[in-house]
Amino acid sequence: MSTDVTTPVPAATPAPGPDRPGRRERFALLRSRADAKVSPYAYIAPFFVLFGIFGLYPLVYTAWVSLHDWELASAEHPWSGLDNYRQLVTDPVFWNALGNTAGMFVLATVPQLALAMFLASLLNRRLRGRTFFRLSVILPMATSVAAVSIVFSQLFSRDFGIINWVLGGVGVHPIEWQATKWSSWSAIALMVNWRWTGYNALIYLAAMQAIPRDLYEAAALDGAGAWKQFTKVTVPLLRPTILFTVIISTIGGFQLFTEPLLFNSGSSNYQGGSLRQSQTLAMYVWENAFVKFDFGYASAVAWVLFLIILVASALNFLAVRRLGGKD
Repeated sequence: MSTDVTTPVPAATPAPGPDRPGRRERFALLRSRADAKVSPYAYIAPFFVLFGIFGLYPLVYTAWVSLHDWELASAEHPWSGLDNYRQLVTDPVFWNALGNTAGMFVLATVPQLALAMFLASLLNRRLRGRTFFRLSVILPMATSVAAVSIVFSQLFSRDFGIINWVLGGVGVHPIEWQATKWSSWSAIALMVNWRWTGYNALIYLAAMQAIPRDLYEAAALDGAGAWKQFTKVTVPLLRPTILFTVIISTIGGFQLFTEPLLFNSGSSNYQGGSLRQSQTLAMYVWENAFVKFDFGYASAVAWVLFLIILVASALNFLAVRRLGGKD
């Protein structure tokens, strides 16, 4: 009797192939991919959270308040719709404040940016003591705006101001700078120019130093002088920087508040003088909100000011974009 013994056949060895990642490796890979996609949003989230709390919410809430008859002393705030905006359209004080704001904006912004460009071109040259001069131009910006306003109000004093003293030396009668529109606009614009010209000059200087020198050398070889190099090389390449300074100056110019407020002395300085000759829109918002306690109307003025700044910034954007040619 024979017994068949079946010998077990060993299992076939799988062909070698690429290593498959284990569970830990797969988890690390997924985490790395999620980190690459989520991290940028996490980094910028604090800005948007703070902007939503301190920027967007007050903006929306102000629009809501502007649609109500919102007296601070009253517990009830009835719905008024667009009544505040209708009142604003026929309000001569509002139009006077708008004219004052636009006038001081033009007198302050245009010379300021032109002078800043001129200073930047000088500081971009090889001068002795360049570091000293570059630091000197930002000293006015480091000065308190309240101190600047008080000093300039003394400089433009009618009887004892140094400005009238200098003008008297050349035969000009003393000017009462706070009495008329143009004189008060000029004094306040000079104050703003003195404080912010150096700031814009340093911005232009930083942009100028980023322009390759090869472009100027090529322009010089083609026979371009200093003015041609400035208009054909410097200005076109500075368009993004010019656009930035114009928009920032537009926003600051239409929000002008502290300088005209402190330039006018007296308990009613928020009116910009007895004839409201230098009252800005920001001062008019203050007057309605914290003097008359009419928050509804003040919110309407604030929202119109916001829209005016948007329109002015858009127009400046279009104008600067065409500077030096179209893209």
